[in-house]
Amino acid sequence: MEEITNLLHMPVIQLGGITIDFARILAVLLVCLVALVIIAWTAGFIRRSMIKRAVNPNIVQLVSRAYQVLSLVVLSLITLELLNVPLTAFAFISGAVAIGVGFGAQNIINNFISGWILMWERPIKIGDFLEIGEARGTVEAINTRSTRICRIDGVHMLVPNSHLLENTVVNWTLLDSLVRTSVRVGVAYGSDVRLTERLLSQAAAEHPDVLKSPSSSVIFEDFGSSALIFDLNIWIHARAERGLRGVRSDLRFRIEELFRENKVSIAFPQQDVHIDGELRLRQD
Repeated sequence: MEEITNLLHMPVIQLGGITIDFARILAVLLVCLVALVIIAWTAGFIRRSMIKRAVNPNIVQLVSRAYQVLSLVVLSLITLELLNVPLTAFAFISGAVAIGVGFGAQNIINNFISGWILMWERPIKIGDFLEIGEARGTVEAINTRSTRICRIDGVHMLVPNSHLLENTVVNWTLLDSLVRTSVRVGVAYGSDVRLTERLLSQAAAEHPDVLKSPSSSVIFEDFGSSALIFDLNIWIHARAERGLRGVRSDLRFRIEELFRENKVSIAFPQQDVHIDGELRLRQD
């Protein structure tokens, strides 16, 4: 028993006039473990309570992250106090740490600060539909280092937070979910253009997702090489590209049905070939 006691009180770390034995290290580790469990449980409790009260997911994310960071800072200070290590003991290495952070962890710090900017200023929020280069998807989570986005093909993509602030990002739902889209159709030459206009307007008016205000419009776009080109412009509320594609698909089905009922022909590519010259029979 005496040997165990001597082992526990054996000095492990000596820093200036500070001596830390094995027993104190074990006690501090136990306190940290219990504190981390409590922090994780309380953070989850706060998150669940706010979700039950229908709090905005972005506010839930911000409050949860802020609570965890502040709790870890307080835990670090308590740990130093339990070890009897004053903060002034680290003054001599502060310069080296600053240089190391500046060179080695520049991107990490940049993404960390960018994450807090995204959560605080909220230029991008959970549930927003983004277009980043050729990728499109819905924001699922804004973490301290990266943002998780679910692309339209179901693949999850992690984007560094600094990339979202330093590059051009198209946010379809920044202020609202109002989006304009169009359906283009070509009818054969000789078709009744006014009837075509009425049928396109009817297809838009019948769809439940097409908004009455702003109103839809039909534009006689051009005289094409094989067709008369019309554009049906509509406004809808859409939070994802699949919503737009679904509405456009419904309109195309209905337009084809109305055209068929009213004898309006949808044009297809045609090419006339004229042959000039005489046809001669070869005689052997």
